[in-house]
Amino acid sequence: MSGPAPCFPESPRWETDGTHRIPFAAYTSEEIHRRELERFFYRGHWCYAGLEAEIPEAGDFKRTSIGERSVILVRGADGAVHVVENVCAHRGMRFCRERHGRRKEFTCPYHQWSYALDGSLQGVPFRRGVRQDGQVHGGMPPDFRVEDHGLQKLKVARRGGVVFASFDPDVEPFEDFLGTAILGYFDRMFDGRRLRILGYNRQRIPGNWKLMQENIKDPYHPGLLHTWFVTFGLWRADNKSQLRMDARHRHAAMISTRGTGGKAGQVTQVSSFRETMSLHDPSFLDIVPEPWWGGPTAVMTTIFPSVILQQQVNSVSTRHIQPNGHGSFDFVWTHFGYEDDDDAMTRRRLTQANLFGPAGFVSADDGEVIEFSQQAFESKPFHRAVAELGGREVGDTEHMVTETLIRGMYRYWREVMEDDGGPR
Repeated sequence: MSGPAPCFPESPRWETDGTHRIPFAAYTSEEIHRRELERFFYRGHWCYAGLEAEIPEAGDFKRTSIGERSVILVRGADGAVHVVENVCAHRGMRFCRERHGRRKEFTCPYHQWSYALDGSLQGVPFRRGVRQDGQVHGGMPPDFRVEDHGLQKLKVARRGGVVFASFDPDVEPFEDFLGTAILGYFDRMFDGRRLRILGYNRQRIPGNWKLMQENIKDPYHPGLLHTWFVTFGLWRADNKSQLRMDARHRHAAMISTRGTGGKAGQVTQVSSFRETMSLHDPSFLDIVPEPWWGGPTAVMTTIFPSVILQQQVNSVSTRHIQPNGHGSFDFVWTHFGYEDDDDAMTRRRLTQANLFGPAGFVSADDGEVIEFSQQAFESKPFHRAVAELGGREVGDTEHMVTETLIRGMYRYWREVMEDDGGPR
């Protein structure tokens, strides 16, 4: 994308003196949003497309989004995995409407152009014209080549049963994109075992897409906002914890080991702590440690810009961020387990998934605070947010009382947004 770097309001500006202020305009400007889509979702980055377990057989497909562009994740007849843009090469119609299905080919209903599962054009009605009264009328020009008019094919990376895709053919290798530290946490969850899809949640959150990346890069709020986390010890400030980032600070992992719950000096003064809270159904806390955890009971991994990988005790899921304008995004949860899970573990994963999702006992809080934040940003776009808990530096830590991951993300964000050469 060419053109000048985004202009922030003259007062206050994005400070360059070592303080960390995030202009509200970063969440409200349509110009900035369009530039973000181009720089982060359509160039130089791998974005989440789905799980291979969602398309187990030849012809299985899933319609999803990368940025604001509709794409199709599909398994070809030969077992290969493809991601193609859901835009007909003829007149640009978004031809696929189903979220999931099985096809031998894709056909645009407008003019019946048909495509193979890998996106290659294979049929054009009346390509050679129509014969009438001994003459041929219409048809495509003699130099029309079907090879030149397929669906846009994205570059695909597969690892551990997860599929990422990129519109950028020159994007760096996926492993380099994640970096060694984050790749380790990725492989911890996706360790080669076959996955089993358990279900989906979808919600539209009226807030800027970056707010969800921030939310899962923010260990400050879980032990304050979420009554569930604080009271039952799933995630709170006195838990043993670590924060890790890739070398460019765009991706991050928040790692926590569950405490015992109940009273603790660090949390008894927190208003969300409820000493008398108890469960009618104790199965929500029927937590069984799994060997692959390697110790931590929760690891939340943010892969910038498009996905969050969640392991909260026995609940595992992906959370896909799909921008829908500067002030809204769709949030798609894919809850899964592993094929070697027994029935009891599958029930446990499903039960604990009720803590999360749009109406989850924990995650409903996040959707609400994001909405309220966006409302304030829109009413005061010249103002700024502060991200200085734990100091002003960026780096890994052994505690959660810091906003270092947010500072790191915006250091990277600014580097890319203000680089006339783009994300590389």
